[in-house]
Amino acid sequence: MGLFNRTKTADAVTTTTVNSTTGSAVAEAPAGPGLAHLTGDWTIDTTHSQVGFAVRHAMVTNVRGSFAEYDGKLHLDGTDPGRSSAELVIKVASIDTNQAQRDEHLRTSDFFAAETYPEITFRSTSAERLRGDSYRLTGDLTIKDTTRPVVLDLDYTGSATDAYGADRVGFEGAATIDRTDWGLSYNAALETGGVLIGEKIKLSFDISAVKAA
Repeated sequence: MGLFNRTKTADAVTTTTVNSTTGSAVAEAPAGPGLAHLTGDWTIDTTHSQVGFAVRHAMVTNVRGSFAEYDGKLHLDGTDPGRSSAELVIKVASIDTNQAQRDEHLRTSDFFAAETYPEITFRSTSAERLRGDSYRLTGDLTIKDTTRPVVLDLDYTGSATDAYGADRVGFEGAATIDRTDWGLSYNAALETGGVLIGEKIKLSFDISAVKAA
């Protein structure tokens, strides 16, 4: 992911590529040795982060939810973003859509079968910088007994040293998946046409990570 500290970009080197269509030079955001301070291992601070989702309900609105329990770690390479990686393990039973009966249903075999498959995992397989503070992370998402590739688009949101002396880095991410690709196919027909639950799930990540000592 190669996330940048905005206060250090003045020390970095600006690179230039050539647009293959127009033949004109295009300057990219700074990259180089000035980002090396971000290289290392980071742990996601779950008290200052959120892993969420949204799905269409009854064809007219979105139901939003999140997972309260998860663990994650990052390895960032400040000089070569492509060598960065991420891993996330989510406890399915911690799902929260602000409606207890719905949450219990989501834990059953109609959906996540939380007792049989207690964890959702994501492990990155590649990372790349797109432009500026934008990155793309590709990886394997496992839900129940199915593993499929997903692509996360990420934006760097800042880095700082907090009041306790810990180095922090933040980013926001998003992805859209089809839940039926992971066997989450439960649905119900509406009398007016259409279905109760949309197939497309919008995933969202608001992450604060702390650098390992």
